[in-house]
Amino acid sequence: MTENDSEQMFTLERLVRDVAEVLYLDPDEIAVDENVLDQGLDSIRLMTLVETWRADGAQISFVDLAERPTLTEWTGLLAPGGAPRADA
Repeated sequence: MTENDSEQMFTLERLVRDVAEVLYLDPDEIAVDENVLDQGLDSIRLMTLVETWRADGAQISFVDLAERPTLTEWTGLLAPGGAPRADA
């Protein structure tokens, strides 16, 4: 997978869809600039997202996402070079 593939893979639209799916909501019910924890995302569901995204090549950790809990911030973190490696 190239960096360009990774950039396209973790778009804001995908993150909205993925979060909406684990919360059993419609994507238009997700606010991209609001804390996802306040929107109902709990630690178990967050860990599910982390594992799904890692399987797709993301270099991200639970802590990275929990410390910056908006989808707008996650888009930047999931971009190539956007976050330190999860195993670092």
